[in-house]
Amino acid sequence: MLNRYTLQDAERKLLTLLMPEGLLEYFDIMDVVSKDNELHIYLDEKNIAPSGYENAKLESKGFMPSAEIKDFPIRTQKVTLHIKRRRWTVLADGKIITRDWNLVREGARMTTEFGLFLKGIFG
Repeated sequence: MLNRYTLQDAERKLLTLLMPEGLLEYFDIMDVVSKDNELHIYLDEKNIAPSGYENAKLESKGFMPSAEIKDFPIRTQKVTLHIKRRRWTVLADGKIITRDWNLVREGARMTTEFGLFLKGIFG
């Protein structure tokens, strides 16, 4: 019998295998809806300061409009990812910022494939 901690680890491993590589480092799954042989997965960007702003005082200002991305089918169900990117205000100067996916892709925390995937969506 699995304890709760082990079950959470197993669930995370399974989700990591089903989602595009690197996605769960930057996004939380908020909801999953199965309707008419289609799976809709709703993802919100985590409230983690973008590169270059780790020491700045930021205030989350919600999310940009959701982007819909078709992904590979899972168990014969079409998959649509509904991705919401976060935006922040830099309190020192009032500047609105978002994560720069080009910088993330160049770092070691994300594969080039996933970085290009996000860059293609968000520019």
